Amino acid sequence: MRQTVTISDEDAAIAAGFERFYEVLRRLTPRESLSLTAASTLRRLERNGPQRLCELHAPEGVSQPAMTQLVTRLEKEGLARRGSDPGDGRAVVVSITEEGRSAVARRREGRTRALAALLEQLPENDHAAIVAALPALDRLSELLNDSQ
Repeated sequence: MRQTVTISDEDAAIAAGFERFYEVLRRLTPRESLSLTAASTLRRLERNGPQRLCELHAPEGVSQPAMTQLVTRLEKEGLARRGSDPGDGRAVVVSITEEGRSAVARRREGRTRALAALLEQLPENDHAAIVAALPALDRLSELLNDSQ
């Protein structure tokens, strides 16, 4: 049975605000060889450790063949590596390399520098409001991660 979710005007405003901020983050992200999906996959591997190839595609919103192609490219670039699953030798496990960790860190640093320049232009109370919202945003993110 499907549960009906009531959407308030406030929920719609939050969603629209997140969309606008996502666009800002995309514009602030340094242009480099990593696509959004590649960077997201590497961050997932960095955060969660090695994962089966078949488990990576759904959270990234791509097909399994597309993820296989992406992992092949990441492996050729030295950013990820494949191995056998110790529990099931038929399954492929993907992990991030040190070079992959460095690429994620460079991307994050570039975006952080650009965002810091914007944050400096905000009034102090707006900056403080953003900082105060961080724990709630982390909990929201955890809800999504726990559901996947």
